[in-house]
Amino acid sequence: MVARPGLWERLAGPSRVTVVSAPPGSGKTVLLRSWLTEAGLADCAAWVPVGRDEHDPQRFWLSVTGALRRTTPGSARVQALTAAPDLDGWAIVERLLSDLARLPDRIWLVVDDVHELDPDQALRQLELLLMRASPQLRFVLATRHDVRLGLHRLRLEGELAEIREPDLRFSPAEASELFAAAGVELPGPAVTMLHERTEGWAAGLRLAALSLTGHPDPARFAAEFSGSERTVAEYLLAEVLDRQPAAVRRLLLRTSVLERVNGELADLLTGDQGGERVLQDLEAAGAFVVSLDAARSWFRYHQMFAGLLRLELRRTAPGEMAGLHLAASGWFAGHGFGVEAARHAQAARDWGLAARLLAGRWPGMYLDGQAAAVHELLAGFPAEAAAVDAELAALAAADELARGSLGEAERYLGLADRGPVPADRRGQFQLLLGVVRLLHARQRGNPQAVAEEAQRLEATAEAPAAAQPHLGEDLRALALISLGSAEMWTTRFQEASGHLEQGVALARQVGRPFLEFSGLANLAMAAIAGPLAEKAGTGRPFARIAGHCTQAIELAERHGWTDEAAAGIAYRTLGVVLAWQGRPEEAEPLIRRGERTVTAEAEPGPAIGVCFARAILELARGRYQDVLAAAQAVERLAGRLETPDLVVPRARALQLLALARLGDTGHAEQALAGLAERARERGDVRIATAGVRLAQDNPQGAAAALAPVLAGAASVFPWNWLAQAFLLEASARDALGDQIAAGRALERALDLAEPDGAMLWFLVHPVPGLLERHSRHRTAHAALVAQIRGLLAMPAGSAGMVAAPGRRGTGGPAPRLTEPLSSSEVRVLRYLPTNLTAPEIAGELSVSTNTVKTHIRNLYAKLGTHRRAEAVTRARDLGLLAPSARAAR
Repeated sequence: MVARPGLWERLAGPSRVTVVSAPPGSGKTVLLRSWLTEAGLADCAAWVPVGRDEHDPQRFWLSVTGALRRTTPGSARVQALTAAPDLDGWAIVERLLSDLARLPDRIWLVVDDVHELDPDQALRQLELLLMRASPQLRFVLATRHDVRLGLHRLRLEGELAEIREPDLRFSPAEASELFAAAGVELPGPAVTMLHERTEGWAAGLRLAALSLTGHPDPARFAAEFSGSERTVAEYLLAEVLDRQPAAVRRLLLRTSVLERVNGELADLLTGDQGGERVLQDLEAAGAFVVSLDAARSWFRYHQMFAGLLRLELRRTAPGEMAGLHLAASGWFAGHGFGVEAARHAQAARDWGLAARLLAGRWPGMYLDGQAAAVHELLAGFPAEAAAVDAELAALAAADELARGSLGEAERYLGLADRGPVPADRRGQFQLLLGVVRLLHARQRGNPQAVAEEAQRLEATAEAPAAAQPHLGEDLRALALISLGSAEMWTTRFQEASGHLEQGVALARQVGRPFLEFSGLANLAMAAIAGPLAEKAGTGRPFARIAGHCTQAIELAERHGWTDEAAAGIAYRTLGVVLAWQGRPEEAEPLIRRGERTVTAEAEPGPAIGVCFARAILELARGRYQDVLAAAQAVERLAGRLETPDLVVPRARALQLLALARLGDTGHAEQALAGLAERARERGDVRIATAGVRLAQDNPQGAAAALAPVLAGAASVFPWNWLAQAFLLEASARDALGDQIAAGRALERALDLAEPDGAMLWFLVHPVPGLLERHSRHRTAHAALVAQIRGLLAMPAGSAGMVAAPGRRGTGGPAPRLTEPLSSSEVRVLRYLPTNLTAPEIAGELSVSTNTVKTHIRNLYAKLGTHRRAEAVTRARDLGLLAPSARAAR
């Protein structure tokens, strides 16, 4: 026995009638008997099993009477009856209603296999008893399918409880318990596999346990277990298939070649009519037929039952299977279901038809994000097929691109170029080949090649021979997004952002969410890596970038694209935003997920982006050896790009920063010397060079390195590095004794960091003394200064924030926090002095309202307050917020 307390509780609930309705083998009888035993109801429960095809109402009601008399409450009240010719069911029901009218104690009448009762007599009589019986008489009815008992009235009155097949399915934990009780030791994956194969069907799991006892290889048995297994097949044959009329059996067998079936398909494969009604009746009868839509027009068979049906079809009509698959392929192709059409053509071993079907629909499948389905279909072809079929070779090239093998993709492209294609399919083939070449150029990071392939593709798509004129705008959206993605890796960020924005807008217009998702992820990536000039007037760029990422992630989760490379881009870019804001604990899981999603083999560009993200995260953590490792990985991957020299200097700049923080200025000089003169003049390298000069106690050299950057004359550096440049300038001027210039530079760095709370550079280049002096003077960023100082005062690796030193001259001890604030709580704290509501603060921070409310509750607890105004006052006393304007005056 496997205890099922949740179901026992439902059986013991307040409802007067409980119906347990599920197919055979679902565990109905065992459940009811175990419940009666566990609840101690054996003396007050009347158990009535109904025999198969019970058509004698008198015999049934005599069984009911006898069972009621055997209960303790009913033994003295229910009169004994014997069979007689003039004794009918109606009279017995009336007598029972009379005998049980004033029951002092509750009785449960449990009727097992109610579906076997004669619907014209016994069921109608049972319905009468249900409607008129005393509330002390409870009914529990077990059935394989719903029967006509007027249950709808009880349901409306709230007197009906229902336990159905989904409720009776075993959970994975219950399946494990069942196997353990049977003495079968199975590893977790094997249990999971058996649970999925049986869909939690109790009989299937029990039969598997019996077969596994003493089996030499339980894991292999679990992998191969299906409805064709002997014990399962015997059970399903006896309990389900053999009970069906010949016409229904024929429909079940011939449609078993389908993963899903509707009435029209059933009629096609059987040559009969009325297939939909048969399928609906089978579902209602609990015959292992499951409806897939609310209209009950599409159905599937339970996996165990489908396995049996296919076994029987192979045994009784092996020569018909290929014809059935071909007929199904034609129907699916004619109704726009290309994937299923190709699968059935493969099952019929008509490889040419399967290749044509897949090739004709591949552009649309790619644009809909169905790369995984394409890969699965291609795996179903013989290994040598792509070598002799040009269309299959082009598809194999696309699949290799998705899997990350550029060399193999190029080999298949060569086969596709050389292979013959029938004249009537040449235009469609050129469209297919054009899309694959476009993706190949994009993956190589070559915008010129992308532009050329996009122009050729546009001309091909418009040609009548392509036979897919409806894809014109869709392919244009793909071309724009591909061009923008490639431009990003040649540092043409302004052009990249423009093309990506156009591509996303067009993807939305034509209803291609996969393209929108891909474009949004790359747009966020281009925005965070682009130069300062492109961010002028954008207000809060991090909020906009996070918005792109969030939209892309939501699309990925909605459509099942979380393993796509673009999802990795979105995850890691959002993680970078959080790292820039000094929130490494929140950034880490996102960047880790980006690392799992994007592989170096699949697309070098996104893989390089992941390494850059890791470097930024480790900068925020102060783990400079890890920064070095990530930056060196970028240089290795850059060799796979068409223009590696545009990426390497940025990676080298990160290495310089890490080496400077480690005090290893000798290796920093070597890394700097390894760059070409033009690369050393780039803005990002100049900024990193200033960091090295400061580590060498050479503030004059640092100022000289920064001068072209601050004057706007240096080329190519990320917009979010400018705050670092001003911060290093402040350090250099302070070291040179020019405190006024240092203050101006520091205020400018704070100006740039304030809108999005970008505190990374203040953690990488800590200047606590300079900040402390700056806080004594008028500054527009007192709260941010307090936050930065709090972070700098914490132990290395800690993510929270402590209070700034208490203000002197208050006449008492400095106030203290009960525990440090997390960086997320600090960000919310900064908005409490405003008039923004919690939902409005959530919008500003790109988080949910519930998250903001949770942080506010935590702030109240840590600050020892109960209201918002009190929290603001307390935070100001602790130096966590700037004084109010009134107090400042």
